[in-house]
Amino acid sequence: MASDTPTLILGIETTCDETAAAVVERRADGSGRILSNIVRSQIAEHAPFGGVVPEIAARAHVDMLDGIIRAAMQEAGIGFDALDGVAAAAGPGLIGGVIVGLTTAKAIALVHDTPLIAVNHLEAHALTPRLTAPLAFPYCLFLASGGHTQIVAVLGVGDYVRLGTTVDDAMGEAFDKVAKMLDLPYPGGPQVEREAAEGDPARFAFPRPMMGRPDANFSLSGLKTAVRNEAARLQPMEPQDIRDLCAGFQAAVLDVVTDRIEAGLRMFAAQFGPPQALVAAGGVAANRAIRDALQDIAKRAQTPLIVPPPALCTDNGAMIAWAGAERLALGLVDTMDSAPRARWRLDEHGETPAKFANTRARH
Repeated sequence: MASDTPTLILGIETTCDETAAAVVERRADGSGRILSNIVRSQIAEHAPFGGVVPEIAARAHVDMLDGIIRAAMQEAGIGFDALDGVAAAAGPGLIGGVIVGLTTAKAIALVHDTPLIAVNHLEAHALTPRLTAPLAFPYCLFLASGGHTQIVAVLGVGDYVRLGTTVDDAMGEAFDKVAKMLDLPYPGGPQVEREAAEGDPARFAFPRPMMGRPDANFSLSGLKTAVRNEAARLQPMEPQDIRDLCAGFQAAVLDVVTDRIEAGLRMFAAQFGPPQALVAAGGVAANRAIRDALQDIAKRAQTPLIVPPPALCTDNGAMIAWAGAERLALGLVDTMDSAPRARWRLDEHGETPAKFANTRARH
């Protein structure tokens, strides 16, 4: 879809416990602008359970989504007839929530005769840095959230190669589980970070799983178990015990992140040449200690580090709208029979597709 006229995309995000809608403008030169970005977190609804309850999340999306879309459109100052496309996260995620968002997007697209873009939630994270900064392909993405931990070669829109992933727990999940075993409030990740800031990271000799391996995969369940064992040994725990456990856990995560991303960058360089940048996305990228570690990694690799603002690292509608805009610009639209998906790999062709030679030639 080539045009000198900016395109306006409504984006809808309902894959987990944020109900979100946004309007984003994509200009002809490939730059973007957020006209509105409304996010309603469900933390209060899920906090009593210490984690996200899928049924509660889906009902909350049903109750809130129409109002959030209306607010996003009002803040953007446009009507539905001004939209060039409607994008919704079609997965991966909690299937009840995904159905709510995708069905709503289909209804809007059908009524207003507007193109539908069914967005992979992971692709939205992968492309968000191009909304916030000039960034050419290819680049190396570190995607870390409550449900995903991956290192991905981003070669183009719709063109991804997974270099590494977690073999057990996602990084955000590990933070949340450690918080829960230490009786810290939900959501756990930010709580662990706060406690760690006042703890002694050297008090406990926690393992650093997978370090030194030539691949770029992660494993976090053994580290999580080690924290649990120490917590059980220390019962009843004093406040400083909790701070030290959090500090030791986070220090181990930082060491693992550093080692695994550096392995991923080596794999990237061997297959595609130097990346244009190291990019971080997902909720874990909002952790200040991890952002500092990423800065050190990028400096040693002599590549720029690009991390979107914290509000765009966590789930939001602007990232869905932007992915929709990027796809629409290439004429990639979807039909009304597009299905919601609980699982949806970013690299549809697996980890070692035969397209390597083609992508190297193209980029």
